Amino acid sequence: MVQWGSSKILVDTGPDLREQALREKLTEVDHVLYTHDHVDHVVGFDELRAFCWRREDPLPLHGSAHTLATLQQMFSWAFGNTARNYVRPEVHIFEDFQEFSIKDLRILPFPVVHGASPTHGFLFQFPNGKRLAYAPDVKVIPPESRVHLGDLDWLIIDALRIEPHPTHMALEESLQVVSELAPRQTALTHLTHDLDFAKTTATLPLNTLIATDGLTLDLTS
Repeated sequence: MVQWGSSKILVDTGPDLREQALREKLTEVDHVLYTHDHVDHVVGFDELRAFCWRREDPLPLHGSAHTLATLQQMFSWAFGNTARNYVRPEVHIFEDFQEFSIKDLRILPFPVVHGASPTHGFLFQFPNGKRLAYAPDVKVIPPESRVHLGDLDWLIIDALRIEPHPTHMALEESLQVVSELAPRQTALTHLTHDLDFAKTTATLPLNTLIATDGLTLDLTS
């Protein structure tokens, strides 16, 4: 979740959304961004109902045409149903590299390679000049996307395991990208249990860490 001012922006709706929201005491969501339509990123959609009960207006959902079409197919009960106790989505389709803003926070969706489904990362450009890129599911960042990822304050990136994987970056691949993009700080995410936390942490380069549940990054200063 990204919070800037009073805006709370959720990225994806994973299967444990309810558990995470209770743990973090998250009671409001203003926008939802979707990276892609794989089940582990969308199947918690139903939990959005709890964030709609206090809303008078529909909840904006931002995603590619492909991803939002999948959501409408999987959760057809929510689309077109205007009952207050249901998710009432307001669909916003973005194209590759089509920047949009939520208040004064600029968001650039950039395409990445991750299996057959069209998948995006997000570049968050804050009014104070800070830049954070989030690419949780990725095998390859194409050159046309990389050109937008310079001068990053934070990079949050997929690092599935040690062994190569057909649709996710292995740890060595992730660290190679970190070396090439040279963000000021990096958090590795989407790890499997194959990576021992302590042993892996001891091998990581300076300013690179393993993301953990409840991790908070402060980009306000």
